[in-house]
Amino acid sequence: MVTRWSTADAPHLREVADGVHAYLQPDGGWCLNNAGFVVSDGSSLLVDTAATQARALALKKAVAAVSPTPPRFVVNTHSHGDHTFGNHVFTDHAVVVAHEETRAEMDAVGLHLTTLWPEVSWGEVSVALPTVTFRGRLTLHIGTTPVELVPMGPAHTAVDTAVWLPRQRVLFAGDLLLSGATPFCLMGSISGSLKAVAEMRALRPEVIVAGHGPVAGPELLDTAERYFHWLRDTADKGLAAGLTPLETAREADLGEWDGLLDSERLVPNLHRAYAEARGAAPGAPLDINGMFSDMVQYHGSLPVCHA
Repeated sequence: MVTRWSTADAPHLREVADGVHAYLQPDGGWCLNNAGFVVSDGSSLLVDTAATQARALALKKAVAAVSPTPPRFVVNTHSHGDHTFGNHVFTDHAVVVAHEETRAEMDAVGLHLTTLWPEVSWGEVSVALPTVTFRGRLTLHIGTTPVELVPMGPAHTAVDTAVWLPRQRVLFAGDLLLSGATPFCLMGSISGSLKAVAEMRALRPEVIVAGHGPVAGPELLDTAERYFHWLRDTADKGLAAGLTPLETAREADLGEWDGLLDSERLVPNLHRAYAEARGAAPGAPLDINGMFSDMVQYHGSLPVCHA
C-alpha cells in the first residue's frame, strides 16, 4: 500500500541506502517533485532540483546538513521545470548533466511552466542548461559509488534518464514512474512508457524513488504496467465508439486508479494513446496546448499547484 501524504507534510530527506537519500516533497502533486542525493567519500551528486527558488534553497539546505561538500554534479532526469528550475541554485559548485535531448527541450520550453500557474511564488528561477550532455549510457563515479545514467523513451518526455545505483540497487526513476499519482505522457508515449517499465524491471531495483510520491519498491513497476495497459484498452474502446479523448475520459470507470493524485492527467494520456493507435510514432509532436486545455475542461478548472 502506498503511503498518502498531505501538503501539510514538510519536505524531508530520507536515507534509503547507505549514503543514498531521497528528498521528498509532499503531497507529490503538480510541481511537488522528488529529488535524490548520493554521498560517497567526500563527493556528492544531486538528482533533479525543484520548481521554485524557495524550494530549491530548502533542498540545498537539506543536503548541506548531510554533507559539508556541495554536490559535484546535478543530474536532470528530464526537462520539466519542477525538476530543473532549481539548477541555478547549485551551479556555483555543480556541473549540470543531462541527455542532449533533455537539454534541447529545456532550451526550447524555457520558463513556460511558470505561465501555467502565475499565482505560484516562483521566485527568481531561471533556466540553467546542462553543460555536460550524453547520448548513450553514462556512468558517473561519486567517490567509490558508480551512478549509471540510463536514457529511456520516448516515455514521460522525448527522453527520460533513469538514475541507477547498481551496488545499492536504488533507482531514481524521475517521472518515468509516479508513486500514488497518475502517470503522465503529455510529451511522451504509451508504448514507450511500457518499454521503459520493462527496461527498469530488468535492472532489478529493490528501492524506487519515483519523480513524485512516496518511496516504493518494485511493485511500482507492476502498477505502472497495469495502468498503461488499462489506458490503451480504454483508448481502444473510445476509438471504437467514435468518442474523443475528452469524452472517453468522462465515460471511463477509473477503477483502481480512482484514488491516484491528479486523475485529470487521463485526458492527455488518452490523446497520446489515440495518436499511437492511429499510427503515430512514439513521442510524435501533438497539440500540447489543446491536450492541456482538454485536461482543464475535464477537471473543471486549472488543477491546483502547491509549489
